Amino acid sequence: MPEGKIIVVSAPSGSGKSTLIKVIKNKFPKILESISTTTRAPRGEEEHGKHYFFVTREEFLKQKEAGGFIEWAEVHDNFYGTSKSFVEDNLSRGNSILFDIDVQGANNLKALYGDEAKVIFIVPPTLEELERRLRDRGTETEKSIATRLRNARKEMEYKEKYDYLLVNDDLEVAKRDIEALVAEIMGGSD
Repeated sequence: MPEGKIIVVSAPSGSGKSTLIKVIKNKFPKILESISTTTRAPRGEEEHGKHYFFVTREEFLKQKEAGGFIEWAEVHDNFYGTSKSFVEDNLSRGNSILFDIDVQGANNLKALYGDEAKVIFIVPPTLEELERRLRDRGTETEKSIATRLRNARKEMEYKEKYDYLLVNDDLEVAKRDIEALVAEIMGGSD
């Protein structure tokens, strides 16, 4: 059994997950953030080794075949995965790890670690609000928005499977709620 805590945050794209993860990182600086490997291109200021490990599709598939990922998924036509050695090494040292992953990855971690992995699922108040948020980003194409909305509908079908459900309707309330949830999971330690 892992000694550290496993905290998983999952949400449809545009639900405010990145903003709420920043809250966790600021409030609980001792929690390590898992860095995913992905085949998608960097966005904006994202850096290799800090935000993601950016690799080619061929490199990703080679690592996957070698059993190098604890979980992996194909999302929005790109692969994402979590390094098995990163997770196991840190948990064995008593480090808690924060995972920012999609529904498929959350399901995989929950299946592997059971109740040791605590999953917080963030949802927007409505799909209409989600669409507005995606459009307001100004970084998405019409095709991308349609794909993300279609995927969000599917992802939201799993919301009852997770340990915690957080509706991000009011950002300030959601920030307080996620702090309280992580404090509960950590058992008062940070």
